[in-house]
Amino acid sequence: MLASKVFQYAVALAVAMPLHALADSLNAKAGAWEMTTTTLSKGMPVPADSLAKMPPEQRAKIEKAIQARAGKLVTHVTKKCLTQADLDQDRVIKSDDEGQCKRKIISKSASKIVLEQTCAAPRASTSTMMIEARTPENIVSSIDIVQGDASGKIHVDIKGRWLGTSCAGI
Repeated sequence: MLASKVFQYAVALAVAMPLHALADSLNAKAGAWEMTTTTLSKGMPVPADSLAKMPPEQRAKIEKAIQARAGKLVTHVTKKCLTQADLDQDRVIKSDDEGQCKRKIISKSASKIVLEQTCAAPRASTSTMMIEARTPENIVSSIDIVQGDASGKIHVDIKGRWLGTSCAGI
């Protein structure tokens, strides 16, 4: 009788819990990372209604900067600290507007995570992200972002290299 109850509980738990929740954390080391980010923008990545609300000088400055970057690869190298909690919670990629965004895991394993992110106004967008741990010390990621009004698209490639366990100075 007890074995039957345990089996029923296990089946109920397996059915109720999404499969991705059973997967391990991304197989990457916690600590200091060097991230090389390459971005390619097309169209107007700032929503038209946001531009319309800006003072003319600010709007002109932003439009000029966007036009200068349009269709060109822009690369930045930064250092960041990834904690074990970041890895456990699939927070390898963080954005400034996460509070206005909802993430949905499409697939997850110890070596690869695919997710979608939808952000509300004023910076409405939909993103598809892939994060892959090629080794515990090497990660790659690609992100495709479409503005809510589809006026702009951004593609981002990220290559991460583990520097060490200490995040001192980052």
